[in-house]
Amino acid sequence: MTAIRERTVLFADLRGSTGLYESLGNAEASGMVTQTVGQISGAVLESGGQLIKTLGDGLMAAFETPRDGVRAAQRMQELLEKTVQRARRQSNPALLALRLQVALARGEVVELNGDCFGDAVNVAARLIDHAGDGEILITTEVLAGLHHASKGRFRSLDRISVRGRVEPVHVYRMDNATLPGADSAATQFGEPMRSVEPDGMRLIWQDLDRVFDIGAMPIVLGRSVQATYCITDARVSRSHARIDWQGSSFELTDLSYNGTYVRFGDSGELLSLKRGSCTLHGSGVIGLGGPPADELSPCVRFEVLHFYDTEPQPFGGPRSRR
Repeated sequence: MTAIRERTVLFADLRGSTGLYESLGNAEASGMVTQTVGQISGAVLESGGQLIKTLGDGLMAAFETPRDGVRAAQRMQELLEKTVQRARRQSNPALLALRLQVALARGEVVELNGDCFGDAVNVAARLIDHAGDGEILITTEVLAGLHHASKGRFRSLDRISVRGRVEPVHVYRMDNATLPGADSAATQFGEPMRSVEPDGMRLIWQDLDRVFDIGAMPIVLGRSVQATYCITDARVSRSHARIDWQGSSFELTDLSYNGTYVRFGDSGELLSLKRGSCTLHGSGVIGLGGPPADELSPCVRFEVLHFYDTEPQPFGGPRSRR
């Protein structure tokens, strides 16, 4: 039977499981991943949700209200943290690298034969690609259904372009201080930050520290002396990657043969671009030709700027405007 309903859709993805297969072998690692996903899926029923399906090392669920969905996301993080802490006490290093990313979206979905389809499903599924380790990301529609006190626990990441969708999605991230394993003194931000489009992009490679405003787009990163941001390293293609302004956000596109890698924040999940694109938000590192962890790969630190912001910038050092 087909039904059309307003639902909050949640996708959760367990990261760090690759190391399990390497250290334990396929059979044991598969059983451990299945057991862990089963444990965190208990949060769905606890919060009154419906477990739609498990997806190898992740799951999809649906909830009547945004509050139920966010409560389930937090509970999942708690359950995984307990698993990791238990592994630490039992000196089981294989499980210590496990982390969970969660993304939620809300909208009209079509329910058919126990599955869900629709824009909210697509947005949540794509949004999880932008989540870092231990992060919970939600859309504006989810935020609108939360209580006032809960809204204050989320910070705006501005609008992010997600694959398969023309219009960017305004995304909010739960303050990590409110999540398990973080400082218990949660930071309250009050009302969510107003939607303010970024004004510029800062790039740092070695001593090349440049700030570009929107009018300077596109920025071509490459070895060629004609590149906007020239990186004189043999491992970098002549035109390796390009940063474009897409009307409300910055989009990075890989143009190389060896690929471009992006890591958001200090320890976020690594995103690999092979002739693909992603939206740049916050700050992080761009690896050219190899992941940032590879010491031989040139890495460019980036920061999305709001020139109205007077807070000290994390990278330090002088700025120069192009």
